[in-house]
Amino acid sequence: MKLKKLVFLSILISISIVLSIVESAISPFIYPAAPWIKIGLANIIVLVVLMVYSPKEAILVLFVRIFLVSLLYSGFFSILSLTSFGGGVLAIITMILFRKMKVFSIISISVAGSIMHIIGQIFTLILLISTEQFVYLIPYMLLTSIPAGIFTGLVSKRMVTIFENQLRNPEYE
Repeated sequence: MKLKKLVFLSILISISIVLSIVESAISPFIYPAAPWIKIGLANIIVLVVLMVYSPKEAILVLFVRIFLVSLLYSGFFSILSLTSFGGGVLAIITMILFRKMKVFSIISISVAGSIMHIIGQIFTLILLISTEQFVYLIPYMLLTSIPAGIFTGLVSKRMVTIFENQLRNPEYE
């Protein structure tokens, strides 16, 4: 990996960590009845990396962010970090597959990733806690994940345009 690309990805990982921390702080104000619900601001960075670079780099950004945020908040093998990991795995696989089909827009890819992130989290909780009761949360979580996916897709679309232009025509070397 070239140094310039490594530095750029490191900066993006840092931004995704900051977005994750900020989102954790503001979520109780956005969703007071369910403060664990998040918009997925940090996933904007993962989607941008997927669209601008490749699945390999997007997976790297996703898992480094999950690992570092887990270390900061709850420890790596806590229920929170494992559900984040489970949701992230299913979301990134879905987004990679949708991107490879070349028929879906970035917004569609984002919504699919958001939906699968919720499903991955719920199924991880079911496996960890051994109760199917969490399945009943899926419809309610989808009510937030679809608009969140649209929002992150719109922001990602704009960022991809900016990054692609910058990578093709860098003003500063």
